[in-house]
Amino acid sequence: MHLIFFKMKLAYPNNSYLVKTQLHIHVPPSDLKGFLTGEPVAVSNAARLVDLSCRTHGFFQVINHGVDPRLIDEAHKIMDLFFAMPLSKKQRAHRKVGEYCGYASSFTNRFSSKLPWKETLSFRYSADPQCSNVVQDYFLNVMGEDFSHFGTFQEYCEAMSKLSIGIMELLGISLGIGESYFRNFYKDDDSIMRLNYYPLCQKPEQTLGTGPHCDPTSLRGCLVVS
Repeated sequence: MHLIFFKMKLAYPNNSYLVKTQLHIHVPPSDLKGFLTGEPVAVSNAARLVDLSCRTHGFFQVINHGVDPRLIDEAHKIMDLFFAMPLSKKQRAHRKVGEYCGYASSFTNRFSSKLPWKETLSFRYSADPQCSNVVQDYFLNVMGEDFSHFGTFQEYCEAMSKLSIGIMELLGISLGIGESYFRNFYKDDDSIMRLNYYPLCQKPEQTLGTGPHCDPTSLRGCLVVS
């Protein structure tokens, strides 16, 4: 792994350090198995739990989401392969100023004095049938034919898009506006898939993986790894 260190800029000031807390919260998971198959009782129960969690915490948990764990594992392996490559190879996908797709080692334009300790790779996904290979084509164009196996992210994005539409339907039900409201709006969604990598740091107490920010996305999903 090749990294460039900026000693002074990568250290957050003392007033930005994280404070340890013993706070524990209980967020009952919503079971999507029955919801995705349309079982009335399961749909009602999942919507109720989502509503309760959003009102109480601002986020919710789901289980039995239907995404093949083998696909998730394969996507993670390929992600690890990319970030383990020499910097010269990763720079083939270098993100240009003003663009959102590509590889970046930090968001220097946003954190000029507090660089986040992370690397990212971002690429576009579209559910539009006319863009059915947009992810695979991206990697072939910017990385070359040797990276055709990165096309796994095409399948991964498709699975996550399907899941996201289902969750948006669930949110619509929980809000009382019906399952079709958000589905019709997002069914041909155009999304950004971002892979984040947080390398080991010699002084982790002085760094943050990312600084305070607001996500521009409609829905953010985080995989819980136990």
